[in-house]
Amino acid sequence: MRLQVARIGKPHGIRGEVTVQVMTDVPEDRFLPGTELIVEPAKLGKLTVASARWNKEILLLAFNEVRDRNTAETLRGAQLFVDAEDVENDEDAWYEHELEGLDVRVDGASVGKVTGLRTHAAQDLLIVEATDGAEVLVPFVEEIVPEVDLDGGFVVVTPPPGLFELNRDEAEEQD
Repeated sequence: MRLQVARIGKPHGIRGEVTVQVMTDVPEDRFLPGTELIVEPAKLGKLTVASARWNKEILLLAFNEVRDRNTAETLRGAQLFVDAEDVENDEDAWYEHELEGLDVRVDGASVGKVTGLRTHAAQDLLIVEATDGAEVLVPFVEEIVPEVDLDGGFVVVTPPPGLFELNRDEAEEQD
């Protein structure tokens, strides 16, 4: 299994550095010099991090295999991955692929399935397809999602009143 850690943006400067959209909580661990990253599309081969530095809020990466701006331009839009086996697991951290398909339970009753995860700076949101087919966004914080049981195949949700009804009246009026 592979985990996406970044998407390459535009070149920066003339020595082959690129901007990246970071998709990991720990960029300081993922982009250490010498780290080999899997690239998609695969035709670009693997890339080895030569350096990583921040320019304001933007992470700039240089790779051993890329020495000029023209080569860096060919990487634009490529996705960077690491092998999941190489990632140390934090017992309170989950990846989207682990959460997808889990049953969502409120007071022991199934109310839907997890279909995805949206990551944001302030907090993450579980995307839940309710049993009636509606999409519900559930803040992925311990107060609202106190239990994630990967082995049991479920998450327990203690939603505030109205969370599973929010925006449904508006959606029904538009139909």
